Amino acid sequence: MPIAERLLSDLPALRADFPILKTMVRGETPLVYLDNAATTQRPQAVIDAVTNAYQRQYANVHRGIHWLSELSTSLFEDARAAVQRFLHAPRMDEIIFTSGTTASINLVARSWGDANVRAGDEILLTEMEHHSNLVPWQQLAARTGCTLRFLPVTNDGLLDLTALDELLTDRTRLVSLVAISNVLGTINPVKSIVDRAHQMGALVLIDAAQSVPHEKTDIQDLNVDFMAFSGHKLMAPSGIGVLYGRRCLLEAMPPFLGGGSMIDQVTLQGFTPAGLPEKFEAGTPAIVPAIGMAAAIEYLEAVGLDAIQSHEKALTHRLHSVLDQFDGIRILGPGLEQKSGIVSFVVDGVQVFDLAELLDSEGVAVRAGHHCAMPLHHRMGVPASLRASFYLYNTLDEIDRFAEALESALRLLRR
Repeated sequence: MPIAERLLSDLPALRADFPILKTMVRGETPLVYLDNAATTQRPQAVIDAVTNAYQRQYANVHRGIHWLSELSTSLFEDARAAVQRFLHAPRMDEIIFTSGTTASINLVARSWGDANVRAGDEILLTEMEHHSNLVPWQQLAARTGCTLRFLPVTNDGLLDLTALDELLTDRTRLVSLVAISNVLGTINPVKSIVDRAHQMGALVLIDAAQSVPHEKTDIQDLNVDFMAFSGHKLMAPSGIGVLYGRRCLLEAMPPFLGGGSMIDQVTLQGFTPAGLPEKFEAGTPAIVPAIGMAAAIEYLEAVGLDAIQSHEKALTHRLHSVLDQFDGIRILGPGLEQKSGIVSFVVDGVQVFDLAELLDSEGVAVRAGHHCAMPLHHRMGVPASLRASFYLYNTLDEIDRFAEALESALRLLRR
């Protein structure tokens, strides 16, 4: 049986692992949660790991010599090992815990960027970046005088790779791009872009917030220099994220935040930083969210990333088929073969916010707005879009419920 069919056959049991999916919206309508690109829901295994940590395992890490602190430290570092395994990263000390993708990218911009980028240097981004992978580089440009350049997006939502040779020059210090667009669902050819950037002597940072939770990631195969993602998008608690960095780069980078934990020695005159990864983990870390992330990773590994990716493709195919039956709907982004489980669209003559509100009245949770990607929406010629996004617990029946709610909402709005 194909892996997507196996997942579908076990879906009722899998959905039972997620207590929130039993929610009745306003007490009367079953929830259809299609806002997974914004954040995902948690299985009972993650909830239990968090609860157990607070009830039986919690103390501050790395500092105490008492039994409870040593237990908490062991679980916290086990979480780092789980991330290393999940990413196929070469070393555990290359895994830096942050508060999320945004913090991870800002860390690189502030630490590596301030130390290495000067006026006349260039940072290459794309027109499809989330604000978290745009604004930190705009701030770096304001501080250093470097220039930002942008790989264009085609009308069908793909990166225009024909422009890459012109945009990559010996002045390019870093290429920073999203692996999967949070608006278009576009799956970008990360590995080939990394190879071409390295040939020009540039480093590469990948915003993997929408890819790590949904497909297998192999840091060593991709050969990236930095990668960032957030725990809350892979069923972990909010407040925990990851920066992967190549060890030689992290060792050469100055600390970003100062305080406890990130030091080796401190005098009144100065300090020497700790080694990796503590050097970039100032203060008390997100201990319990990290433990929860380890439980989420174990859950995803048990289900299988290949099965999840295949299942999401089936859901995306069904939604595209549904939307094609409506007049006046424009789906943003590429065709199904180059797309993940994210479907954004606009409707002629209809405000997406009004549409999202009516869908919510039917229990369907989707996202309306610019999705923290205003320049991309401007490129696509729309101020906002409606986005449905999937995860392993969504069903084909939920797509059908979405279609029924959409038909009802459009009938009302077009009256």
